Amino acid sequence: MQTLIANISNRIRQVYQRAEGFIEDEREFPLSQVFLNATFQRFVTDNVDALKDLHADLHDDWLRLYATLDYKGLIVTLSVDLKLVQMELNKTTQLIVFEQISDTQLIEAKYPNVLYKLGVRFGLFFYQRVLNKDPLGMILEKLGVIKVIDDLLYLDLNRWLGKSRSVIDTLGKVHVNHAVLREAELVVIGNVNLAALFRKLSQDQQENWDESEMDDNRITPIKQKDSS
Repeated sequence: MQTLIANISNRIRQVYQRAEGFIEDEREFPLSQVFLNATFQRFVTDNVDALKDLHADLHDDWLRLYATLDYKGLIVTLSVDLKLVQMELNKTTQLIVFEQISDTQLIEAKYPNVLYKLGVRFGLFFYQRVLNKDPLGMILEKLGVIKVIDDLLYLDLNRWLGKSRSVIDTLGKVHVNHAVLREAELVVIGNVNLAALFRKLSQDQQENWDESEMDDNRITPIKQKDSS
């Protein structure tokens, strides 16, 4: 019985490997705003000392990103409106690219003294009105959060996601080609890698199944592993 199922799994896997292992039709995988912000918290904010908060409010075709920074007692919360340009998630690449569509806004600030207050307000005015640049991208780049290339903001999650074996294993089964923003929701669009799914199934069978305990007249539910 075990050998039969393993052979079936291997046969299906071979079929999809000839098609590069992916279903041709793209599928939508909706992710809530809460889930996205929790991901930012776990993989970005928690790894950057000066960054105390990074979260987004999602809307149709755009998002508002909030960043709270703490630098030597200066605590500022900034916001900027962004458009999602590119999103690619797979086993080797975890990249999100944004286009800035508004100036950075100072939402809230706590200053150690008056000089800091004057410096922040002057710096914001100087960058936006004199240099015709925006400071948030530069600040996040200095903190190692993003890279700014041709006025686009590149958020490369690989430096953090790449350390998580479970995340990389999951991305080996799904290839995200793009994403769209909807109200309070990020919808990622990609292909399911059935070859990887069946390979994992076959491995689980070989490692965990005991043919002596199986009854051909009884259907045994497959237990899901704890994702944690």
